[in-house]
Amino acid sequence: MKQFSLLAIALMAILLTMCSDENKIQPVATISLDPNSGSGKPGEVVTVNIAFSAPNGAKELHVLANGVEEDIIDLAGVASPTTYDYTVPANASVGSIITLGFQVIDGQNFGSTIVNFTVNVGETLQGSITANTTLDAAQQYIIKGQVFVENGFTLTIPAGTILKGDKATKGTLVVKPGGKLESLGTANNPVVFTSAQPVGARDRGDWGGIVMLGNAYINQPAKPFIEGITPQINYGNTIVEGATPTTNATENSGTITYTRIEYAGIELTPNNETNSLTMGAIGNGTTIDHVQVSFGGDDGFEWFGGTVDAKYLVSHSTWDDDFDSDFGWGGRVQFGLVVRNTFMADQSGSNAFESDNQGNGNPITNCDGTTNTGCTRGVFSNITVLGPREIQTRTISANYQNAAHIRRRTAISIFNSYFSGYRIGIRLDDQGTLDNLNNSVSRHAFNVVSVPGSTRIGSSTSAADANFATGLSAGDATALATYWTANMNGDFNTVAAATQHTDIGVAGTLFWGASTTSTYPSNPDFRLVAGVGGANNLNTGADFTDTRLDAFFTDTTYKGAFSATVDWTDGWSEFQPLNKVY
Repeated sequence: MKQFSLLAIALMAILLTMCSDENKIQPVATISLDPNSGSGKPGEVVTVNIAFSAPNGAKELHVLANGVEEDIIDLAGVASPTTYDYTVPANASVGSIITLGFQVIDGQNFGSTIVNFTVNVGETLQGSITANTTLDAAQQYIIKGQVFVENGFTLTIPAGTILKGDKATKGTLVVKPGGKLESLGTANNPVVFTSAQPVGARDRGDWGGIVMLGNAYINQPAKPFIEGITPQINYGNTIVEGATPTTNATENSGTITYTRIEYAGIELTPNNETNSLTMGAIGNGTTIDHVQVSFGGDDGFEWFGGTVDAKYLVSHSTWDDDFDSDFGWGGRVQFGLVVRNTFMADQSGSNAFESDNQGNGNPITNCDGTTNTGCTRGVFSNITVLGPREIQTRTISANYQNAAHIRRRTAISIFNSYFSGYRIGIRLDDQGTLDNLNNSVSRHAFNVVSVPGSTRIGSSTSAADANFATGLSAGDATALATYWTANMNGDFNTVAAATQHTDIGVAGTLFWGASTTSTYPSNPDFRLVAGVGGANNLNTGADFTDTRLDAFFTDTTYKGAFSATVDWTDGWSEFQPLNKVY
């Protein structure tokens, strides 16, 4: 009897253990989506890729549309990964965003965390454009993948059109040599290229931006190409092909006017980000006028060769450089504004201006110190640079470097401009670039530069704060400072208060300073204030007697991008696009 009792107890213990194992609760389900956004027109099907894990067994998939239950799918026998097809409602408004929420319910009736998928409702722009095409401003367009405007064809975008770059497919608009882009915004109705991400979730590098390529001169031995564009597209006419700086100089690649380009600069391939607006060997028959780039993931505007001109450019909170010129670009730019975010800077070192002739400072054909017609030789006038560090005590990204970094035998000229808010004002790296200045191949004149630090002339190649710095003469920038003064330029340093900018005509509140992406003004007033008298006051002192300042340039009495009466950014630009509803 005792043995029987012991056996019964043992059996009961085994049964209890088995029941305990059966009822042991496993971790809750998880779910992920890849990608997490897509697009479709009303009535179209958008497919969502879903991966899930449910240790307690998968029971149901719950789908919400803008917070309202849309569907319940039985997951019995369904393996991960799987897909879900969502039909965009036929009455959905073009330009609207539908947020789909996905949740897995497991065998214990526990729910996973809800993950969201964003559906942008609109027309899709993708593939190759092989016929003259005009978009409809009443629609919104999603740029999916690399979209090519082919040789001989024109893409026309009327005023008021909204185009959104798809993040998942790295949407990028590429105009091939011989193609044309006509982005025809107006002061009251600009064209906007922006991120397809929801309001409040947009960020630099959400899409690829605009790449315009042409057939004008480029001072390289072989045709270059933009890395990450597939298939590879070569552009320009090279010195090996017998090209000269006048080759296809008047080529017309289209028009970009009253246009905003926001949140571009995606990484197409590792370490190869696109610029907001890339201009490769396009001619001066092209019109670039009233264009704003904002929160780009690489450079704002970059010129690779060619002769294209531009007026009224804005580079706002760009990640790397704002105005970058290379490969023998020989165009002209007047009226440009740079506003830098205190902490948005690239690890490669961010500058307002960066100018190179090529990858090094060696002499090359048409840019050798004797013949210089093929050097990077663009001419800038009336530029205002409001850097990240307007006062000494402002903390900024350690990746910020120079207001203007000129190097590698470049021969750009700069007139009637104001550079401020960087650790270094003007940095010149090599003898070829200095020779170009001293020999009047290039010229910097009637400008003003300021830095917050207390050092005027850098004394080492690693100078961290100075109006002038150089890689020559063991870092002694005296020669550069001497040139600066002799050419009617002004400078000041030791900026302890923003009122010191106000004293020369620039309201100190226009710098980014302590602002955030939600608090910097949406529509700042950049007009000059009166300030106080003195040689550095920007309200007076501009000069247009240099022959480089030809008929393209509008004579002004003021230095920098703005007068005391007109703010040309007003009405069409946007300085707070994060929360802008499109």
